[in-house]
Amino acid sequence: MNTNTETIVAIASAPGAGGVGIVRLSGPQARLIAETVCTRPLAPRIAHYARFRDADGTLLDDGIALYFAGPASFTGEDVAELQAHGSPVVLRQLVARCVALGARQARPGEFSERAFLNGKLDLAQAEAIADLIAAGDVQAARAARRSLDGVFSRRVAALMEALLAIRVHVEAAIDFADEPLETLGGADLRARLDAAIAQLAQLQREAARGQKLRDGLHVVLVGPPNAGKSSLLNALAGSERAIVTEHAGTTRDLLRETIRIDGVELTLVDTAGLREAGDAIEAEGIRRARSEAGRADLALAVLDARDPGAGRAAVADGIAGVPQVLWLHNKADLLAPGPQPAADDVLQVSAKTGLGLDQLHARLLALSGAGDPGEGSFSARARHVQALALAHEQLGRAGAELQVERLELAAEALARAHAALGEIGGRLSADGLLGHIFSSFCIGK
Repeated sequence: MNTNTETIVAIASAPGAGGVGIVRLSGPQARLIAETVCTRPLAPRIAHYARFRDADGTLLDDGIALYFAGPASFTGEDVAELQAHGSPVVLRQLVARCVALGARQARPGEFSERAFLNGKLDLAQAEAIADLIAAGDVQAARAARRSLDGVFSRRVAALMEALLAIRVHVEAAIDFADEPLETLGGADLRARLDAAIAQLAQLQREAARGQKLRDGLHVVLVGPPNAGKSSLLNALAGSERAIVTEHAGTTRDLLRETIRIDGVELTLVDTAGLREAGDAIEAEGIRRARSEAGRADLALAVLDARDPGAGRAAVADGIAGVPQVLWLHNKADLLAPGPQPAADDVLQVSAKTGLGLDQLHARLLALSGAGDPGEGSFSARARHVQALALAHEQLGRAGAELQVERLELAAEALARAHAALGEIGGRLSADGLLGHIFSSFCIGK
């Protein structure tokens, strides 16, 4: 249990004017300060009509006051909420009154930070609050809600418990170094480790989908000049976002557009055509295009359908490091009627007529890996995915060391895997990590 002696206050409702605004207090003086502002006693978990007054008795506003006695509150401390009319001026006056009575203005995320420190939430659940607030669609909101309910955290905790039992077994075997591992339950130990690795691999796949639901998919449009990249961006965005001309080299800088396909967010980046540059400005555009491709999750390689082979050769080097590539033979409306050669990673499209765009939408959704996340899906962040990857690496190392009965090295790898998983829920996190995470929250959270 955290032992904060300071009471904090902040506006907990969205910025701007609204019908209702909320000022939240948390800490040992929350009840006393709220009762002073309301000029009446507050019973726990009962909505009280109150008239909020300044130090000289001036009426600031009237509304509803609520008091939650710790530890049965969001933060685990005494919490009070003053619900007034949603005027920013009124809410600032209420905050100023609370500060004058001894409260301190809360830092961004400090309410959620206190909930974490008081054991009301683990770190992954606390992050899910911010993800839920920022969710841009129903799927992302539901995934964040499941993370907040502890779906992800319980999976990680179960895996950590399994690893702890394996670590105990290995440490015990170290004390009997003269005995062969097989006589000390080596077969069972390896089986349990294999099962943990399989569980971790499944969790990695689900966390990767959860990250895409939260962060979206980074898609770069690449191709030779005049292949129709900008036209395709406009067609996918549903607006004239990029300038389109018949002159090669029109696009010289990066143009970003965010779209949603069945709840999956995609950041589309139009780039300069890949070719030998004609001038210094075009050369810089091509350099940026190659750099952007290096950071992308997916490349849409746009080629002229009338000569796709030449276009493919021109862009192959620029997208060599992209994890996923979908080849789009654009201007398919200009081809002679009849069947066209196709492959699993090739689509015939026309940005001009809309030919093949429905199929492109479906392929983008499938390639995102988040099209049908399922009822058990949860939101995840890049740091969660990285921690799971590190844990998987270390478990693989532990398995290799067990095969040759280097138990001390296996124990070290298991400890590192355990620590990596612990960072997800904040069980083993450093203060610096916590500060970085909670500083990204809004003030009233």
